[in-house]
Amino acid sequence: MSNLKYCQGPACHKYTTKDRLKGPAGSKTYQTRRRSYLLFDEFCSQNCQHDWITKHAKNAIDHFGRTTEPKHLTEENAWKKDYDWDLDLNDSNRYFLVNEITKERRPLTEAQYRDSNYSINTGE
Repeated sequence: MSNLKYCQGPACHKYTTKDRLKGPAGSKTYQTRRRSYLLFDEFCSQNCQHDWITKHAKNAIDHFGRTTEPKHLTEENAWKKDYDWDLDLNDSNRYFLVNEITKERRPLTEAQYRDSNYSINTGE
């Protein structure tokens, strides 16, 4: 069974490239690409991705929630995970949290750093 997927770009078939030209001689047409690897698992190119975003972004934002007031970065929610490339792999200070406003640093273990759910941010 083939794991090829069709590109989701709304105008993919309108781009006139040799690999989109399909069919028997005399009745060839440009067709949507089929690929096993797609950009974001949906698009064959950035052009097709951009076409989809242009067509559907407003509806997606309205569906998932439009920002209606400004968000604020405060001392409470300014914590970001970071690490030092230059330090020895066994250095206990390699991974840390840094507050983007106060520049305070707090050490992390590698497990805490790699845990995508670990955070000390408390605000919006």
